[in-house]
Amino acid sequence: MDNLFKTINPACCPLPAKDLNKPGFDQDFVSGSIDTPAGKAPAVSSRLILRDHWGSFKARWGVGRMDYAIDPGLYALGKPDSKSPVLVSANYKMSFDRLRQALPGRDAWILVLDTDGINVWCAAGKGTFGTDELVRRIEAARLKDVVGHRDLVVPQLAGPGVAAHLVKKLSGFTVHWGPIKAADIPAYLDAGYKADSRMRRKTFTFAERIVLVPIELVHALKPALIAAPVLFLLGGLGGPAGFWANALNYGLFAVLAFFSALIAGTFLNAVLLPYLPGRAFSTKGFFVGFAVAAAVLAARGNLHSWPGLIEAFSWLLIVPAFTAYLAMNFTGCSTYTSLSGVKKEMRWALPLEAGMAACGMIGWITSRFIS
Repeated sequence: MDNLFKTINPACCPLPAKDLNKPGFDQDFVSGSIDTPAGKAPAVSSRLILRDHWGSFKARWGVGRMDYAIDPGLYALGKPDSKSPVLVSANYKMSFDRLRQALPGRDAWILVLDTDGINVWCAAGKGTFGTDELVRRIEAARLKDVVGHRDLVVPQLAGPGVAAHLVKKLSGFTVHWGPIKAADIPAYLDAGYKADSRMRRKTFTFAERIVLVPIELVHALKPALIAAPVLFLLGGLGGPAGFWANALNYGLFAVLAFFSALIAGTFLNAVLLPYLPGRAFSTKGFFVGFAVAAAVLAARGNLHSWPGLIEAFSWLLIVPAFTAYLAMNFTGCSTYTSLSGVKKEMRWALPLEAGMAACGMIGWITSRFIS
């Protein structure tokens, strides 16, 4: 069997299944254990406790996000037996929690793959939610001894990483592509592993977009908090008054304009995404960034002199450039992008954004020394 693993991906040389550790019983969400022909398996409930919700909340805000993982292996939801379905998930805890939460009153086996704490969709694209890992976990869990059937329900979004025909050949288990949303799994199971067209469609609704804002905001805030004091101090250079008076006027405005770009790129872009013109995410970002910059400059005024006009023109370059860059981060979250399209966009958008930002900064600093 170990030789068969190497035929899937000979470059990665995965660990033999016999060397894989079983999931621990000391994890805080484990409620007990259940006896199986392959030994004891951790038992979990479909009811999430406060600690689970708090962990998801922190992960949404980037706190411990890269460590929000559980032990891979086989778990028992409820009191499953040899006839109970086997559902496959990633070891990103939020993915695991959403799956078990969607199955109240159900008995099922949950086979968790080691995806390095990454969700199903992203892990499939990276290859960690893949054929070799799935086959290894089937053997490590001795799944053939645990269940009498040979059916696996694998998330549809894992399609890029899992070759169903190889799983069948190497393990004897048949892959059934489950619905996109965990909430649809009960209906899918009741229909005999059949999904309707609605279950196969990946939406990107307002709620699904807005829930991504916190992590994008936190990631953008880290460099922004470094840039803000630099902008504030640069605003004190030149100008008609003393250093600190200039900083409180021009520097403080620069910080406010910069953070308006951050809000536009992380929040407004997510809210207005389907309604913004253009297909490329950077184009959408340029549009919302220009609108926000115009609004901020209108509130600022100070357009009656050459320094004021140069300052305004500079921020009309900086704000849209930064907003467009942040808007591109939503590319990997959306349902209507492609790898080739993203590469094409990056070839023209990144140089344009960098050029606009550089020209804007040069113009703004120059305006500080024009009387």
